[in-house]
Amino acid sequence: MVFVIAYSRLISFSRQSTVVNSIEALMERLPKCAANYVPLTPLTFLDRASKVYANRASVIYGGVSFTWRQTYERCCRLAYSLRSLNVVKNDVVSVLAPNVPALYEMHFAVAMAGAVLNPINTRLDATNIATILCHSEAKVFFVDYQYVPLASEALQLLDAKNVAMPLVIVIDDVDKPTGIRLGELEYELLIQHGNPLYHGEELEDEWDAISLNYTSGTTSEPKGVVYSHRGAFLSTMSLIQGWEMGTEAVYLWSLPMFHCNGWTFTWGVAARGGTNVCIRNTTAEEMYRSISQHKVTHMCCAPIVFNILLDAKPHERCEITSTVNILTGGAPPPEALLEKMEDLGFHIMHAYGLTEATGPALVCEWQTKWNQLPKDQQARLKARQGVGILTLADVDVKNKDTMESVVRDGKMMGEIVLRGSSIMKGYLKDEKETAKAFQKGWFLTGDVGVIHPDGYVEIKDRSKDVIISGGENISSVELESILFKHPAIHEAAVVAMPHPKWGESPCAFVVLKEMESTTETEILEYCRKKMSKFMVPKKVEFVKELPKTGTGKVVKVELRKLAKTLKISENIHINNKRSQKEVHLHQTRYQQNEPHDQEKVFAMSRL
Repeated sequence: MVFVIAYSRLISFSRQSTVVNSIEALMERLPKCAANYVPLTPLTFLDRASKVYANRASVIYGGVSFTWRQTYERCCRLAYSLRSLNVVKNDVVSVLAPNVPALYEMHFAVAMAGAVLNPINTRLDATNIATILCHSEAKVFFVDYQYVPLASEALQLLDAKNVAMPLVIVIDDVDKPTGIRLGELEYELLIQHGNPLYHGEELEDEWDAISLNYTSGTTSEPKGVVYSHRGAFLSTMSLIQGWEMGTEAVYLWSLPMFHCNGWTFTWGVAARGGTNVCIRNTTAEEMYRSISQHKVTHMCCAPIVFNILLDAKPHERCEITSTVNILTGGAPPPEALLEKMEDLGFHIMHAYGLTEATGPALVCEWQTKWNQLPKDQQARLKARQGVGILTLADVDVKNKDTMESVVRDGKMMGEIVLRGSSIMKGYLKDEKETAKAFQKGWFLTGDVGVIHPDGYVEIKDRSKDVIISGGENISSVELESILFKHPAIHEAAVVAMPHPKWGESPCAFVVLKEMESTTETEILEYCRKKMSKFMVPKKVEFVKELPKTGTGKVVKVELRKLAKTLKISENIHINNKRSQKEVHLHQTRYQQNEPHDQEKVFAMSRL
């Protein structure tokens, strides 16, 4: 009887295996085809916008405006003209321009032609621009009329090195043409001679490159970061969802489009059928006027831009009648700054990312229950970098040596690591650095952070900026945040300085607000009340300005060099007022003689 049952089960199992094998085979016989598999690309956002939101305003710049139907047609024309100029798949098209309609259109048109867009930081000097043009082997170089002198100098450097010269095309002002040229070709001429019925080259593989963005290199030499169509699509979708950007959004371009393709919102605004308000100069007056005139609903910026808005003079301000949503990244915004911005009518969401992650990789998703908390607690929560965007497979904080996850207690620090389809393809012409960045299935960000019990990540520092004093890790970001709350301090940067007993100790470089004065003694006393004793700076140095890169990131390597020459101030009795003692650090600028506000605009501490 037992034998019969066992035999019966064996026959039944055999039949089931046959069925399973048959099902597996049938599943495998369902192939991909043009109807059910289309490569992911943000180019589809523009095509859809031209049909769904055809007559809605797509781009506004000064006295010029376009609809989505017109923007799509202009992109088709430009893509056709680029093909006519023998631009083919994977050719690099570089552009040096501020936030003008042409740069926005190129985010679609260049890819439609099968090429790769390379937006260049307008703050770079001629040497850096020449280096990028050479490294990327740019075939075409678009130059805004404002930057013709700078571009000319860069091209001369290329010529002197016998490097192949790109085809140069000037972008004149579409609102108020100047007639400035650098050669015979001009952007609007390409638009006029293009074919509006040309819909672009067919994308064969979503892994193909769509953009090439160079890092600003605060801790190393700039590297060329390559984005894929797939990564750009997924990152864009995640951010418009994570930010809850609805249709008919009005987006103010206060963030440079050359920063990670405007954190992907060049494509994201098209996905929502919104309106792009382009401004050439990011000044308080220009931002307030645009917000008021066009009823801006969304904008992105670094926290330093908050100061521009808050410090605006009465004649530069306009009343904000409806909430403006701001996505901010970079240096964690101090709580006091967040509260001031909220009072003005801005709703802040914090993000964290880097060039290699196609812009923001984490967003501080707000939870309804937090609305019941006191404002200061809400500000502390908003200052955290948050959780991974939807299309990021995973985010963690790990011990870099063991690659084990740190305890989720908001205290144990480790390196922030990411993985997901929105991460870069790799570094152009640099397999060694690419392999170094990708380890054991993770992308190593180089940023130090913690994970709180609720899963939210908070950045503490760059790996190279952590101060190790007597075996204790001190976050320079945390110290800077505390210093920023001092009523007399405008900017602050903290680095390590040698200490005979502890090895390293914090040294604070401080920029005071106009018409304010204080002393080193007073600041140190303030710090003792706000932080643990081992974290208190052993030296406070007053400076007129902090050294910064072309994107406004503080160059801490310069400050560390200076800190080594300073003496520790254990017992302070001498007043150091700004009017009496200041150390002037020549700011590392890539372009001279520009308004101070413009220096601030591009401040992007790690995004």
